Amino acid sequence: MRMAISRTPYRVSFFGGGSDYPAWYLREGGAVLSSTINQYCFLSCRTMPPFFNSKYRVIWSHIEICNSISEILHPAVREGLRALEFDESHGLEIQYQGDLPARSGMGSSSAFAVGLIKSLLSLRDIDVNRHELAMRAIDLEQNWLKDSVGSQDQVAAAYGGLNVIRFQTDGRIRVEPIVLRQSVKDQLAAHMVLIFTGASRLGSEVAQTVIGNLDKKPQVIREMHAMVDLAADALLAGDIDSFGRMLHESWMLKRSISDMISNDHINEIYETARAHGATGGKLLGAGRSGFMLLFIPPERRDEVLKALKHFLHVPFNFDESGCQIIYRSPE
Repeated sequence: MRMAISRTPYRVSFFGGGSDYPAWYLREGGAVLSSTINQYCFLSCRTMPPFFNSKYRVIWSHIEICNSISEILHPAVREGLRALEFDESHGLEIQYQGDLPARSGMGSSSAFAVGLIKSLLSLRDIDVNRHELAMRAIDLEQNWLKDSVGSQDQVAAAYGGLNVIRFQTDGRIRVEPIVLRQSVKDQLAAHMVLIFTGASRLGSEVAQTVIGNLDKKPQVIREMHAMVDLAADALLAGDIDSFGRMLHESWMLKRSISDMISNDHINEIYETARAHGATGGKLLGAGRSGFMLLFIPPERRDEVLKALKHFLHVPFNFDESGCQIIYRSPE
C-alpha cells in the first residue's frame, strides 16, 4: 500500500485580479501581486488494500464509495484521475481536509487541484517542478473541469511566497518573487486582518459575470493591472501606508466591474471597518461573500475588530513554502 499526503497553502491576492483570466491576458497581458498564507488544505491519497469491496473511497464533505472513476461525484477528483491517466487496476482512497472553508475566496479550489495532482503523482514516484505543477492544475480546472477560473491561484499555491505573477499574451506565465526586508514583512503582517463574512459561494458563477464584463470595462482592468507594479514598488521601498491606500483604490475599481462582486452586506462590513480605522481592504476571490482582507494600522486594530465582533477573525501569517509532500510511505 502506498500513501502520500500533500499540504498546500491558501492565498491572499492583493492586486491585479481580473487580469489573470485567459480571455483577458491572451490579448492584453496581465499580472497579480499575491502571497500564500499559513492556512492549508491537505490531500491524503493511498492505494486501497485489496480486501475492501469497493475500489474508490473519496472523503470530503461527503463520503463516496464506488467502483469506477466515472462514478466519483467530486468533479476535481474524477477529472484529475482522468487527466493523469489513472486506470482502474488499483483502487484509491482520497481524503481532503482544509483549515478554511471552501468557496470563500482563498483560492481553495485551485489549492485542492494543486495538492491533488502533487499527491497522486507522488504515488507514482513522479516529482514535478513548481511550474509544471501549476500548469497541470490550470489545465485541470480550465480544460477538464471547464470552470470559469483565472490562472493566478494555481501558480500561487504551487510556488508559495509573495510574488508578482505575470501572464503573457503568448500564454507563458512568469513568477517574480518579492523579497522584502524582514522589518517590512513584519510591518505588512501587523497591518493585515482577515475576516470571514459568514458566507461562501461558487466563485466560478461570479467569475462568469466578470469575464462577460471584461470587454465592457477594459480601462478598469488596465488600471488594476498597472497597480501591481506600483504596489510591489511600495513594498520594496517599505512604504506600507501607500500599499494600504492602494488596496482601497483597487477594491473600488474591482467593485465597478460587476454588480455581482459586492452587495449591501459586504459594503456595510467594509465601510464599518473604514469608519473605525481601516485604511483599505478588499473582498478576496471572485466576490459577494467569503473572506475580507483589511489593512489596519496596528494602533487601530482593536477598534476595528471590536466594531466587527460579530464576524470571525482568522489570524494568519505569510507562507513561503508552496505545495509540499509532507508524508510519503516507503515502497
